[in-house]
Amino acid sequence: MDAETTYVHSPKKATIFSAVLPGLGQAYNKKYWKIPIIYIGFGTIGYFIHWNNDYYKTMKLAYTDLTDSEPDGPWGEDDPSNSYMDIKPDWVDLDNATDYENFKTSISKQQDYYRRNRDLLVIGFVGFYGLQIIDASVDAHLFDFDMSDDLSLNWQPTMQSFNKQNIYGINCTFTF
Repeated sequence: MDAETTYVHSPKKATIFSAVLPGLGQAYNKKYWKIPIIYIGFGTIGYFIHWNNDYYKTMKLAYTDLTDSEPDGPWGEDDPSNSYMDIKPDWVDLDNATDYENFKTSISKQQDYYRRNRDLLVIGFVGFYGLQIIDASVDAHLFDFDMSDDLSLNWQPTMQSFNKQNIYGINCTFTF
């Protein structure tokens, strides 16, 4: 590089860097304060994906164990296939057909609820990933943008003629 060559900030580089490693595009743009926000966002979404997935698996296992044709299994009350007993409220009597059906429906709905939340959070994770790439790209495009010190807004009354009639209004001028 000779003394005549100037440095050009590349939006393409920022986009690729951010796609390869989240936050790297922001570092390339010298916006270091955004990097912890990106990783806190990914960590939070990841935590809630894990949390919903754990509850989904718990409800799925409980539903499978509850609807199993051999509820007590070969081990009796200590059977590991009685996982639904851990989430069953005390007032539910599984020998009562109505309570049994209501409990089974409740577990099924909870299973669907946690699966839906998990899936939406996965979509949110992908969206957040894309958003940080877009942020790096837009920031790189605006990296060399020269903003004048004179940012002003000028309001003035105005009069214009339309079909040989005077129309009064306000003229707004932005200076930047």
